[in-house]
Amino acid sequence: MTVDYRQLSVLLAVSPQQIEAVHRLLSDGATVPFIARYRKEATGSLDEVAILAIRNEIEIFQEREKRRDYVLKKLAELEVLDRDLEAKVKSAATLDEIEDLYLPYKPKRKTRAARAREMGLEPLSKIILSQNSVEIEKKASEFISGELGVNSAEDAISGACDIIAEIINEDPVVRERVREKFASGADVTSTLVKKKESEAAKFRDYFNWSEKAVNAPSHRVLAMLRGANEGLLKIEIAPDDESCIDIIEKIYVKKKGHGTEYVKRAVWDSYRRLLKSSMETEIRNRLLEKAHDEAIRIFARNLRELLLAPPLGEKAILAVDPGLRTGCKIAVLSPSGDLLEHATVYPLEPHKKTGEAEKIILSLCKKHGVSAVAVGNGTGGKEALSFCSSIVDSGIVVTMVNESGASIYSASEVARREFPNHDITVRGAVSIGRRLMDPLSELVKIDAKSIGVGQYQHDVDQKKLKSALDDVVISCVNSVGVDLNTASPELLKYVSGLSEKLALEIVAYRTAAGKITGRSELKKITGMGKKAFEQSAGFLRIREGDNPLDSSAVHPESYGAVKSMAEDLGVSVGDLIGNRELVGKINPKLYVTEKTGLPTVIDILSELEKPGRDPRDSFEYVRFSDSINEISDLEEGMVLPGVVTNVTAFGAFVDVGVHQDGLVHVSEMADKFVKDPNSVVSVGQSVMVKVLEVDVQRKRISLSMKQVQS
Repeated sequence: MTVDYRQLSVLLAVSPQQIEAVHRLLSDGATVPFIARYRKEATGSLDEVAILAIRNEIEIFQEREKRRDYVLKKLAELEVLDRDLEAKVKSAATLDEIEDLYLPYKPKRKTRAARAREMGLEPLSKIILSQNSVEIEKKASEFISGELGVNSAEDAISGACDIIAEIINEDPVVRERVREKFASGADVTSTLVKKKESEAAKFRDYFNWSEKAVNAPSHRVLAMLRGANEGLLKIEIAPDDESCIDIIEKIYVKKKGHGTEYVKRAVWDSYRRLLKSSMETEIRNRLLEKAHDEAIRIFARNLRELLLAPPLGEKAILAVDPGLRTGCKIAVLSPSGDLLEHATVYPLEPHKKTGEAEKIILSLCKKHGVSAVAVGNGTGGKEALSFCSSIVDSGIVVTMVNESGASIYSASEVARREFPNHDITVRGAVSIGRRLMDPLSELVKIDAKSIGVGQYQHDVDQKKLKSALDDVVISCVNSVGVDLNTASPELLKYVSGLSEKLALEIVAYRTAAGKITGRSELKKITGMGKKAFEQSAGFLRIREGDNPLDSSAVHPESYGAVKSMAEDLGVSVGDLIGNRELVGKINPKLYVTEKTGLPTVIDILSELEKPGRDPRDSFEYVRFSDSINEISDLEEGMVLPGVVTNVTAFGAFVDVGVHQDGLVHVSEMADKFVKDPNSVVSVGQSVMVKVLEVDVQRKRISLSMKQVQS
């Protein structure tokens, strides 16, 4: 299907040539990360955000064109497609315009207007619409017919007005102008459904709420529509009736004649009975789509922050999955994340055995050279954190880890495959420890929707949500790069060009071979064709392999350029990698060729300076207040350290170490106006907060960041 690159260029503010290049590359099987990283010459150095926007708009364009072709085909089958109508359909700029043009001919159930036409009243409707000097009542009497069911002049006029009402409803000009009024002037009004007050308590903010629809934030729209879907709220989305009636009358009431009052009657009927509900459905769907897009955007942004959280790195970890009645599950992991040993200890009530717990933990730390202790933030987490901090050596980092979704992993097929001989409690502890070592590698094993950083995630379009979250995971995995010899199949499948099946083939091959020693060896793997190798090779790292460039982000297609650089300097490729002084002597313009442009050469030099660099920040140790363990310990005015766990359109949730996140409303984020909470905070960020209010019964904590940030 042909794509109008010029039209998309105006919408996306990039050149038609860039859009065409991206479209061509995508059509040829290139992935977004690959295009952004290794095809900058073709796209004019567009980043992933721009490329994704182009991809998405092309898909929208193609869906619209598919619908346009369908409508043209149907109109032709109905034998109503004259040159004028065909031209209008072909020139329609939006899907709404296409649907408006199709509406009069679209198959529908028998309407009042259709019955009136069967009664032979269409000529009368035309007379009324003309609004000339004909006496309508007298003329209508000529249409009385007992056989057709027209028993009086009033029956005839009523039927004729039904026809006019349908004509008005199906008029593309009327629909577009009323649509514009709904888009700019509609109010969204929410009221409580009678006798539902006790059931609707969580929606009490919307028992009597009204605001301009165009200004309604996504979280309020989704909250109100959820209440409506549950039958607890009644929602109306419309401007005042008079303004819309006035728009229609200006089009249809042309003069003062005998038919004018009947035309006005038809206008009112058309709007109230047909057009209003149609427009309200449209704007409701539009608001819902906008709210979905915003909620998905927030979820995707939070997920990115979480996936790119700083890793502690390859160190021996003692992980603690806290528990009260069943004890705390301990798992010791090697620097590569392998389970070395596990145990159960009881440092907490009601089965408190602190002496025994201390002995086991210290013994495990010493035996395995533990560098850090990771404690899950579930029930008993704060107490377990305090206990571990009080007994381990001061050189060992003890930190809290967000365990959201760990239970999902521990019961999954992936976990059963990794640890077939261990129960879910051990698997959960392993997941907590691995999250500290490398959040990205562990979180990709869990459905992103289970991680808990979304806003109304179950209400939004699930297909769109999955697509957006997959894009984020793919972007993060390829941005960081993947160790070919240690990565799990769950991580490998997100690498550009690889599928789940190919990821399993890679793991099977390296298991049989012991180790993959070079990127070129990938070509021996079943299913690794030329395209898959091209797309994936640059994102796969091999430490201490046959070629030193295999540990970098330099793509194999550029190895020749690096070799030339090294030869010109009289050194080996190995000597060049990581040597900033040598790299600084290279003139990038000397290595530009027809295949390798300046942007790629500059990227190569940057990678040679810091090969295989991790874009994630360095790990920061966060410690909560030792004196605060439960929500009841909080008091108004307290200033506490916390960690942002979720960012929404209305604020941020912060963990202050009491098992219940507090809310920093957007109005409490700074001393200046904040439109977007993400401009101030991000998931995983350490913050200082002040306690404003504590509602122990409802488990609600209100926090502020004003004048407390250092």
